[in-house]
Amino acid sequence: MQPSPVIIARLFALSLGFAMTPPASAQTGSDLDIGESMPIEEELTASGPTGPLRGTLTLPTEHGPLPADVPVFLVVPGSGPTDRDGNSPLGIAAAPYRLLAEALAERGYPSVRIDKRGMFESKGAIPDPNDVRIASYGDDLLAWTAAIRKRLPTQDGTRCVIPIGHSEGGLVALAAMARIPDACGLILIASIGRPLDEVIGEQLRANPANAPFLQEAEAAMATLKRGNRVDTGTMSPPLRPLFGAEVQGFLIDAISYDPIELAARVEVPMLVLQGTRDLQVSVTDARMLADATADATLALLPDVNHVLKTVASEDASANLATYTNAAIPIAPSVVDAVADFVQGIRQD
Repeated sequence: MQPSPVIIARLFALSLGFAMTPPASAQTGSDLDIGESMPIEEELTASGPTGPLRGTLTLPTEHGPLPADVPVFLVVPGSGPTDRDGNSPLGIAAAPYRLLAEALAERGYPSVRIDKRGMFESKGAIPDPNDVRIASYGDDLLAWTAAIRKRLPTQDGTRCVIPIGHSEGGLVALAAMARIPDACGLILIASIGRPLDEVIGEQLRANPANAPFLQEAEAAMATLKRGNRVDTGTMSPPLRPLFGAEVQGFLIDAISYDPIELAARVEVPMLVLQGTRDLQVSVTDARMLADATADATLALLPDVNHVLKTVASEDASANLATYTNAAIPIAPSVVDAVADFVQGIRQD
């Protein structure tokens, strides 16, 4: 079964806000003496423009304070109303970020996963969740870096924070890297290597059901590329959610970034991780990102899809079925690639 018209592009490009509350996290105190078997989670906050940004800190299970050389991962969520667990009311309930955090904690690595400004538990951070730009999401990464270093300090105050940008979050992380103080690494998972309009166009063309709308969609993307808005009132109904008036400001801004130019400026070790079963981002994008800078590692993971689950078949319906199943574990190769990369950083 083919994906429905424009659904793949919508999963990547929409930036609509929904006031939904993610599952509650277990609360702990500030003591880092950690339990026997299960990772410990606690709510963490960072400063937002008009209210707090909220996320979950997942701590590893071993006892004792966190060694100074252990980094903290900061998971940067993908497009649209994606919550701290990696779920979305647009039809994603795979919990890839929560599962990644739990798996990394089992390897001894803490992480912070976040609700985007204006959404979910960070809804008080800005009045309008659609009034955002790539740079404003980058501002939040700086705030989260400061909050992480305050919560898990080292003697010199420079706890290593490594952003893990997933999908659109990779573009956010790339654009913010030059501003993050004392950055020591960057991980891009399923991140685009071309401007967003090119990727959306490719996603639309990949589904034959979109054929009647392609010319109209391409004309709209070209208008946005020039920095101008489009009139959705005259559009075919299936295209209106993708080009909603409320998200056009964000789309115009996001389209203006070239991920390859940003990757070329990264001055820390970078891991580019890409699943070969990804329906939304291609291996070509991953290769482009990895080729942009000398200190990059490319990890192509067989049978891994966009929500970091193992998919043995080429059947698109089987692939999309994993988007709604949090019971499917995260692909072990994802965790292995991240852990191996960070181990290399710690040994340098």
